[in-house]
Amino acid sequence: MTERNVATNRKARHDYEIFEAIEAGLVLTGSEIKSIRAGRVSLQEAYAVVQDGEAWLVNSHIAPYEHAGYAGHDPRRRRKLLLKRRQIDDLAFRVQAKGVTLVPLRLYLKDGLAKLELAIARGRKRHDKRQAIREREMKRDMERETGQQRR
Repeated sequence: MTERNVATNRKARHDYEIFEAIEAGLVLTGSEIKSIRAGRVSLQEAYAVVQDGEAWLVNSHIAPYEHAGYAGHDPRRRRKLLLKRRQIDDLAFRVQAKGVTLVPLRLYLKDGLAKLELAIARGRKRHDKRQAIREREMKRDMERETGQQRR
């Protein structure tokens, strides 16, 4: 079982408090999967929604494949997420809470298939972001000091 990261949403872990992450498949066209394999994907402004019992990835950018010919694709089209019915119902229920959203963390290839790591998250306020940075720096400093003591 091989996995290869194609795109990560690095700001998501900074801007959101992550509660849980799930794996979802994607419904793609031929030119989209070729562009994904070439690594021409951006998840920066992407999010997911549940509508009419289906989960959708919105606002992700998959660049057009150069050799696609006439059968190209719209780079920002909505893409259906492949999840089990229970997972979709659970996501719909959990997103109803105030401030909770579905954020893509990374897009990767697993055994040749495109998969999306989708997180249930709540947006952080500015002071929460500062606190997270402060804690991360304190942890890094402590590790650095304990590393120097061992030498």
